[in-house]
Amino acid sequence: MRQGAVEYVVKPVSDMDLVATISSVMAGCMSNSADLAALVEQPFALLQEMEHRSRAAHSGHGVGALPSEWVGVGFRIGEEQFVASREQVREVLMLPDAITRVPGSERWLLGIANLRGHLLPLIDLKLLLGSGRTTLRRTTRVISINHREVPAGLVVDEVLGFRRFTDTEYSSTVAKTIVRCESFLAGTYKRGDDSWPVFNFFDLVESKMFLQAAAE
Repeated sequence: MRQGAVEYVVKPVSDMDLVATISSVMAGCMSNSADLAALVEQPFALLQEMEHRSRAAHSGHGVGALPSEWVGVGFRIGEEQFVASREQVREVLMLPDAITRVPGSERWLLGIANLRGHLLPLIDLKLLLGSGRTTLRRTTRVISINHREVPAGLVVDEVLGFRRFTDTEYSSTVAKTIVRCESFLAGTYKRGDDSWPVFNFFDLVESKMFLQAAAE
């Protein structure tokens, strides 16, 4: 054999082994397709699952072999950055042109907007937390909360996209913030010099402060 040549040894495979292998592969493909098909009515969840599988394939591991990680949606209130669990975020939207004001409501309730055929209350998150009105700019976004009973769109200064952290980057210590929101924070993720306080949107929309939108 020539130096540097690679010798391949082909071992015979029985018909039974071949059939078993093909059946296993087909079953896996059908299962994956069925899983994705079940999410066809949930575009946000479907994109998350497709991204998750793509990352798994790219790293050369199966989905179950991925290292433990927490994924959130980063956003900005004023000059401070926060992150919320992606399970609590239904979608991120542009600020609509038309907003119907609700008479007799608190100033932080900007009004009601028709977004894709659904009426959604829009809340100025910064103003709700007592830190002044959000200045509306090109970067302003609406975070639609994925809550079964309390529909809400939180207006924030900017959405910073997905943020991924490992368990070792989490601290249960609540970071000090300029915006007064300590009661809605659930720990902090730290990476280098950056801190990402975890904002619990569900705690916010279920709070007495939030549910009493009528001005006194």
